[in-house]
Amino acid sequence: MHIHLINPNSTASMTAQVLESAMRVANPTTRVTAVNPLDTPVSIEGGTDEAMAVPSMLSEIVKGEAQGVDAYVIACFDDPGLHAAREIARGPVVGICQAAVQVAMTISRRFTVITTLPRSIPIIEDLVSAYGADRHCRNVRAIDLPVLGVDSDPAEAERLLTIQIHKAKLEDRAEAIVLGCAGMSALCERLSIATGLTVIDGVTAAVKLAEALVGAGYATSKVNAYDFPRIKTPSPAKIVEQALTR
Repeated sequence: MHIHLINPNSTASMTAQVLESAMRVANPTTRVTAVNPLDTPVSIEGGTDEAMAVPSMLSEIVKGEAQGVDAYVIACFDDPGLHAAREIARGPVVGICQAAVQVAMTISRRFTVITTLPRSIPIIEDLVSAYGADRHCRNVRAIDLPVLGVDSDPAEAERLLTIQIHKAKLEDRAEAIVLGCAGMSALCERLSIATGLTVIDGVTAAVKLAEALVGAGYATSKVNAYDFPRIKTPSPAKIVEQALTR
């Protein structure tokens, strides 16, 4: 089984950390690889960054299809381009936000998401709603540290996350915590031990979900919505333009 992780941003150190987290939980017989495009934003923090990252991310999936990849994990908590990716891929494509939310709903009745910047809160709230978890998600909190700050100063990120987890336990009555950034994955186990709450990392959740889907023989449906993109013939105007430029 070959699972391919795609970090939509261009920060290689974050990709390496995500891969390390994934390999800790993957089955010994599972091949796990990771990649990030070179021409995307260094971090995904808002709708503009998402839009700029998606085309190159989709190109990586096209490459993966040629290499026989069995499943993909989109290693960004905004799940950018998730539906488009599923149109291109034959096998499952798992977003780390959706995976983490589904795990949280399975092992707890109420959970809180803790992300990086306050501007990410409405984006995550909308995703949680889209995944049917409104009643289960008690709150979406932010540590007010940029994504690159989590990558460059994990000790400070851990300190801020610990504070917010304790607040979520007391104020939100959260029974589990979802880490709202792929760059936080290396801190998951330490935070669980330090706070006494189950802390869920979307990267590891997505990898195990991908393994389960492939192992059970479930592929992406190609009926209607997730069918492969239609091949468009050039319009008459485009044909004329191409002829004039020859």
